[in-house]
Amino acid sequence: MPISTQHTVLITGASGMVGQALIRTLVEKGYRVHALVRTSIPDTQHIRYFFWDVEKNIIDQTCIANVETIIHLAGAPIGKLPWSSNIRKQILNSRIDSLALVYKLLSTTEHDLKTLISASATGYYGHRGNEWLTEDQAPADDFLGQTCLAWEQLVAQGKLYGLRTVSLRTGIVLAKDKGALPLIASSIKKGFGAALGTGNQYLPWIHLEDVVQAYLFALEHDDLQGAYNLTAPEAVTNKQFTKAIADLFQKPLWLPSIPAFLLRMVLGKMSELLLDSARISPQKIIQAGFQFKYSTLEAALHNILGKA
Repeated sequence: MPISTQHTVLITGASGMVGQALIRTLVEKGYRVHALVRTSIPDTQHIRYFFWDVEKNIIDQTCIANVETIIHLAGAPIGKLPWSSNIRKQILNSRIDSLALVYKLLSTTEHDLKTLISASATGYYGHRGNEWLTEDQAPADDFLGQTCLAWEQLVAQGKLYGLRTVSLRTGIVLAKDKGALPLIASSIKKGFGAALGTGNQYLPWIHLEDVVQAYLFALEHDDLQGAYNLTAPEAVTNKQFTKAIADLFQKPLWLPSIPAFLLRMVLGKMSELLLDSARISPQKIIQAGFQFKYSTLEAALHNILGKA
């Protein structure tokens, strides 16, 4: 699909790390952006902001005027402690209820929508050891796996509204100032880096710039449908990931690995984020024509953290 200055994209989760970076790129490419937000923000030349309150079932009905694509990024962060039943409920409902509210609007309002592209997560697969994971494998029977399944199933219901639907199962997003990388890098730079658990668990990762470009790729290629893994081609373990950062900063890793039982004691069920092993294959999106700019961890870390 050719880029058009008349193409308007509606984004949920616009204030998040991916949302902010994606909006900047869309505007640079000549797209118009409608962003759903919970606070009043003045419009700019290329971005219009529309109020919504998912808990109160409120959404500005004019947000879908002239919109052809929805990019659904809304969702409570999964890093909240502890993973109490209330937090787990928030994580699930924030993804499901927000999209359900958009669907409710589509069912009562005329629209020009053609495409729905949604975030998903590699948590879909759960703990799978050294197994290479492709999109046709079953979801894990755990909290994250079932959350991702429900999320993707609701996205697929967009077909009932005549939409092409895409879910991008994204790994840990690496960025300079947000996400997990700054915290990990800071500890290692201070000399307190250590592998987690055995350190042999695979850690699916991707550079923020590649995430943004993948959403743009899905937007501009009408043949993409269904679920796609969105992780860098180079699969690394937690130990390799930690060592790569330490090598970049020329810091020794003198501390012993942090035992899994200790992480479970401190973090509870949330320790799954750190201890589960998911060796993800991105071959499906590569075969569709997408090219990663940062296909190796070394290249990604050098770009984000520099050489000092």
